[in-house]
Amino acid sequence: MTPRRLPLVAAIAALSLAALSGCQFLPSIVGPTETGPTGPAPTDVAGFYSQTVTWTDCSEDLECATVHAPTNWNSPSDGAIELALVKHKATGTKKGSLLLNPGGPGGSGWDYVYYSGASSATAAVSEAYDIVGWDPRGVGKSTPVTCYTDPKQTDEVLYGTFDSPYGTQGWIDELTVEEEKFAAACQQNTGELLANLDTASNAKDMDMIRALVGDEKLNYLGYSYGTYFGAVYAELFPDKVGRLVLDGALDPLLSDFESLKVQMAGFDSAFRAYMQFCLQGSDCPFSGAVDTALGQARTVLETVDAQGLVNSDGRVLDSATLGTAIALNLYSEDYWPDMTQMFAELSTGDPTLAFVNADYYNSRNADGSYSSNSFEVYTAATCVDGDFADDPATTLDRLAEIDAAAPILGKFFAYDDFAVLDTACSNWPVPRADLPMSFEAKGAPPILVIGTTNDPATPYAWAQALASQLSSGVMITHKGEGHTVYNQGVTCIDDTVDAFFLDGTVPASDPMC
Repeated sequence: MTPRRLPLVAAIAALSLAALSGCQFLPSIVGPTETGPTGPAPTDVAGFYSQTVTWTDCSEDLECATVHAPTNWNSPSDGAIELALVKHKATGTKKGSLLLNPGGPGGSGWDYVYYSGASSATAAVSEAYDIVGWDPRGVGKSTPVTCYTDPKQTDEVLYGTFDSPYGTQGWIDELTVEEEKFAAACQQNTGELLANLDTASNAKDMDMIRALVGDEKLNYLGYSYGTYFGAVYAELFPDKVGRLVLDGALDPLLSDFESLKVQMAGFDSAFRAYMQFCLQGSDCPFSGAVDTALGQARTVLETVDAQGLVNSDGRVLDSATLGTAIALNLYSEDYWPDMTQMFAELSTGDPTLAFVNADYYNSRNADGSYSSNSFEVYTAATCVDGDFADDPATTLDRLAEIDAAAPILGKFFAYDDFAVLDTACSNWPVPRADLPMSFEAKGAPPILVIGTTNDPATPYAWAQALASQLSSGVMITHKGEGHTVYNQGVTCIDDTVDAFFLDGTVPASDPMC
């Protein structure tokens, strides 16, 4: 079994940040001018660890810097990439630094900390730690993955329609041609970095950052796919583990497909909870018992392709894009009213809000440009981290299995996710990475693993699995809805995590918050 990436996760960082800031949408991402590392890039591992870092003020209470990391940690003399860092300085007596990753692959830790500031963690933790965010290799302000340079080409990948219906071999053939072109563009425009986007390389970057900020041990807060970063780090550097908290955890031992199938069932479960909420309101466009209403929603997805609903910019809504829009709104209960409005507008033939939601998920701006390269990183990192290329089953057979496991939403979510990844990774121009195959992290101190019982994106069972795999894993349960929970107002979780970060206090048993 190989570690797997988290599908349908491009929105995780944005949603987490929105929850912390209280805003529905992120502001435009316009970063400050940053000072890069002084002098040429080192050519050996020791040089990278001892490079000079110049921090400059880039906003109130924030400092920014850029450092070098080897393109290939196994051959550090072959070239270097840049990693963008941002730091919110401790407001009180400093205990050390806390590295933060909001998820992905493709989520920007730089944006998360820059736009959240002191709210990147609870007030108590922000008082005691410098909160350090970074853009992982290939992401955003670090040396980026670049595939298509024309946003219209990216539109075609994310929103384009096909001559053949979804679920047919003709569609798979068209999709394969599209993904072969995309993969070739990624290789041409990204170069050597494309083969070095794996999580083990990111974990080595994390250890270098730990040393550069002056910490003996790594203190780390990882959300969603960031929990995989943390688990790999603990396995590679157990003697350097400080206080690690992994919220919304992945099970790194499941295969790509098996994980995705479980996840699709998780989205179905979350959608059922949404439908119960919707039916209690006076404005719900569905009716009857919950199962009846879920059948009505499934009919909306099954019939939208034939309706040809055209957005104001000419894009045509299909079931895959609608699936993406629904997925966005299942990451948090706060977004459920928006989903009700979206379905209500669709019942009148208006696809506007569906495209607004899908665009937000895909980091697409109103003018057609893209505010991040999260989609490119998501695909590229998945292909080097995961095992899609080794799966002997056909894409259509796997879609049938997804539909059976998640009979409400599964296959519609999978059209623009699983099917894209399965065909892209089967034609990817660089090989899979060499990654850990076990996650005991022998010798590491206690690591907190948080799971939410009805988390749609990272099912609760995954957190239980990771906590049991880690030799020092400590399970923390949140009984509720939504994806990730720390620093979102759940007092029991916040108090437990803060006590761990501030005093090293480990709960004697799962607090079952």
